[in-house]
Amino acid sequence: MTEISGLPLPPALQRAMTLLRDPPSNPDTSRGYLDLLRGTDASDTSQNTGAIQRFWASSFGSMFYDNAQVVARRLLDAWQHPIDWLDIPVGGTALDVGCGPGSITASLARAVAADGLALGVDVSEPMLARAVRIQAGPQVGFLRADAQRLPLRDSTVDAVISIAVLQLIPDPVAALGEMGRVLKPGGRVALMVPTAGSASRMWLPAKAGVRVFGDDEIADTLEAGGFTSVRAKNFGSIQWVRGKRA
Repeated sequence: MTEISGLPLPPALQRAMTLLRDPPSNPDTSRGYLDLLRGTDASDTSQNTGAIQRFWASSFGSMFYDNAQVVARRLLDAWQHPIDWLDIPVGGTALDVGCGPGSITASLARAVAADGLALGVDVSEPMLARAVRIQAGPQVGFLRADAQRLPLRDSTVDAVISIAVLQLIPDPVAALGEMGRVLKPGGRVALMVPTAGSASRMWLPAKAGVRVFGDDEIADTLEAGGFTSVRAKNFGSIQWVRGKRA
């Protein structure tokens, strides 16, 4: 069993290590999550440094985001994540990209059941600290990693979900490509993004570090990446996009 400082890794992170493309010889789990960015060259990949991302990355932002999600899921149809549609097999592996405080990751864990694995990936240390404190468990683990360069091997997960995250990623096309790469053939992805339809090109809050997408932008990107059965549904300024890896 892999260990750090003489202590065994938590069960979920032990299993996560077997899925990594380049597992570290001395994994850093000192904060309860597997940190795959600490000590790396930040110039290797672009990161969002806008005002909104800085807010979400703060301790207060992580708490606010968690509570806001809970309220939104209770009151708004657009925030009801499609766990049933993802059709995650019992005992399977599910990935939450941009997991934030981990509440969605925990719902994936309930779908995969005791023999499965639900992994949450985020770059924010405060978000991950809250996720570990509230949601970590035997089949729920969290990784600090970049969505634009997911650390998992090809075809290792059964389902991917990403909620209100792509708009904060500098290269969302790269992130979508990575989600497709790690999905098994037939695996499903569900994405929630802000959209402004045809007005998206005029919506340029560059200083805030956030963007909105055109009505067909995400769906077209998935189809270009080889996804099938791609569907998009709008709820006002929020859009859900779903697809299957061929």
